[in-house]
This record gives sequence, C-alpha cells and structure tokens, in this order.
Amino acid sequence: MNFALVNPNWDFSGSIYFGCREPHFPLELGYSKALIERAGHGARIIDAHLEGLSPEETKRRVGELRPDFIVVTTAPGYLFWRCPQPELRVPRRLLAGLAGIQAVKVAVGPHASVTPSAALTKLGADVVVMGEPETVLPELAGGSLDRVKSICYRSGQGIRTQGGPRASDLTALPALRWPREYVKRRAHHHHRFCSNISGCGAEVAASRGCPYSCTFCAKREFRNNYRKRPLPAVLDEIDGLIADGVEYIYFIDEIFMPDRKLLESLSARRVKFGIQTRIDLWKPQMLELLGEAGCVSVEAGVESVSEAGRKHLGKKCAITTDEIAFLLMTAKRGVNFVQATLLDSSMDDPEVVEAWRSLLISAGIWVNSPVPLFPYPGSEEYSRRWGEPDSRAWERAHEHYLAENGSFSDIQESDPLPLAELEAV
Repeated sequence: MNFALVNPNWDFSGSIYFGCREPHFPLELGYSKALIERAGHGARIIDAHLEGLSPEETKRRVGELRPDFIVVTTAPGYLFWRCPQPELRVPRRLLAGLAGIQAVKVAVGPHASVTPSAALTKLGADVVVMGEPETVLPELAGGSLDRVKSICYRSGQGIRTQGGPRASDLTALPALRWPREYVKRRAHHHHRFCSNISGCGAEVAASRGCPYSCTFCAKREFRNNYRKRPLPAVLDEIDGLIADGVEYIYFIDEIFMPDRKLLESLSARRVKFGIQTRIDLWKPQMLELLGEAGCVSVEAGVESVSEAGRKHLGKKCAITTDEIAFLLMTAKRGVNFVQATLLDSSMDDPEVVEAWRSLLISAGIWVNSPVPLFPYPGSEEYSRRWGEPDSRAWERAHEHYLAENGSFSDIQESDPLPLAELEAV
C-alpha cells in the first residue's frame, strides 16, 4: 500500500489562531512515515506549507504518487495541536480538491480527535484518526477498517466510531531522518528573536503529554499522559539535524521538564534550542544549566498574575507570583529571550496585570497582553460550560469567543470572522 502524507499550505487570515504562521516540521507525519515503511508499505510526505504549493500543484504531486491512502493534517504540525485554529477551512478545501483521486482520504489532528464524526463530515473524509496517528495509519493498510481501533469512518451503516483516542508508544518512534534538501529549506527558528540568527532551524520532540490538567488545555484526546522518548533516540535525531546544517532546535514538548541528562548532553553539542515550560518546575541551579546547555528561548506559561486566577485555571502552582517573577529573571540571566505567557482569566485586575508586565518588561522579559481564553472542545473549560463536545462544539466555542471579546490580543488578528464564514468552500 502507498500513503501520501500531506501537510496543507496553511492560511490563517480571519482566524482567531494565535500560533506561529511559519512552516514547521510535520513531526506527526515524519513518525507516521517511518512506522508505515517499517510495516512494509510506501509513504511520501508532501509539505505544501513549506514549499508554498498551490492547490493545483498539491493535487498534481499527490496524483503522481498513485496513493492508496491520502493523509491530511487538521493543524499545522504537532506543535500546534494544543492550540489549533478552530476552523477546518484549509484541510477541507484541500480534500475537496483531491476528491478526483481514487484513494482513501484520512484526516489526523486535534479536530478529528475531539469531535471525530463532525470532522469526518466537514472534511468529506473517509476516515479520521482519534489521537496520535503513528501506530494507527499502518493498521489501515490491513484492508479491514472494522478491525482498526481509534478511528471514525464511513461504513455501509453510516458513520462508525471504534475505540478511543490512541496514545503512541514513544519507544517505538525512531530517530527521524529528513531529506537534506528539505532541511536546507528550513530557515525559520521558531520562537527565537535575535539579530544574529544563522543556519537552519528544526523542531524535535523529547516528550509528549502533560501531567497537569489546566482547565484551558484540550489534552484528554491526544496529549494526556506524560511520556518521554528514550534519550538515545532524541540525541540521534538531533545529531542528524546538526550534520545537515541545523543550528537551532525547538523542543515542541507540551511541557519541557528539567532533565539534567538531556541538558548535559545538549551542552556537549553545537546547537542552540528553545523550549516551552512551566517556570515553577525549575530551580535556579537548573535554570543556570539550561542557559549553559544552549537554550536561547523560553516560553513560560504563567497564565495569571494572581494565585486566585491560577487556581481558577487549574494550574496547581505551588509558588507565589513574586517567586515566579524571580525565576523568570533568573532564567533571563542565561537565556537570551524569555517570555511569560498570559491568558485572560477574567480574575485579574487589569492594573495589576499591567504593573506586573511593566516589572518584567523592564527586566528584559517579554510578557504578552493577556490572550482571551478560547474554550477548546476537549478542555475542562469547554466541558464545564456546555458538557461533552458534540457536532457543534467548535461552532459553539467560536461563537462564544467572538461574542465575549470585543478586542483580541496583540498576537491575534483584530477582526476575526465567524466560523461558518471561514469554513465556507
């Protein structure tokens, strides 16, 4: 069997999306390709976003592969499964354009994981995968969908859902090797802000999942349990990237934990890196090691400047706001760029927020204006408002978001469109 694994050419105009819009490594497709080939099948990745492919060119490239399965992602890389764009405009248009190719159309991503039947219907796909796709996709080639768990698909009896979301065994994921010419096209250094950027940039995963249950995170369906990849595989993957000219790596881990062995290994390599983490998990000595190991970018999820706000968001933060500020300033001594991310928890005094932002900004730490909290389907925030997600979950959350917020963060578009308008094909 032959798989075409497609990362769409993403467009976020009119969206409430607040993630990075540059191309990133589609790691979920990379690992899927490796396991599909290990199972004896063929697989090729078509990265329409990186190459800026038109719909016509994407269709031509896919058709040349004569695939039995076409796999399309519903979010721009695994890094953004935790905060995807609500709309399915781009993958929906892509699949509509590929309708003439006789192959099983498969969608993977957070939308398919949280609301599988709704995603299947919107996208016009034949199958959607619930959860992490790497071990599911090779099973689709077995020829009998009714034996495959963690999928939702069209059958003679209508839409059928089998099993729950899949969590991949990270020990089964090999060290990825990307084509050198593909790596050479990657000039973007994710979440790195300085004037002396050189070399290629890449993304790597050292772990998946998160042991915490903050109310704003949609984590149950695809990033629930915290799991670490074996260190030798992570380092092997990094060494391959360095050999191909990569000088900066961003760890896409939902929560990069203090890990002395990993940091000491990175300090012995000529590579800079960035992370996203909870600053309250770090001690000053480990923050010092973090800088020494080559870290040049830290995005720390603070969310609220008050203990009451963090408790309301389920942060389970054991330190005070002043201690958070101290750790951020400690990190800044050894790390070039440090960001404290804030959400609008609706419990913080705006004047207190601005005072705290000013304090940190004066210390060289970037603190964003609080981003309005989007109640992602699959999050506790969504469930405590409306219950479990149904076929209108994304529409309901989006309508609420637009109605509740007259203005948006400095990292969002100022005038987003309604979901129905965004998804119109």
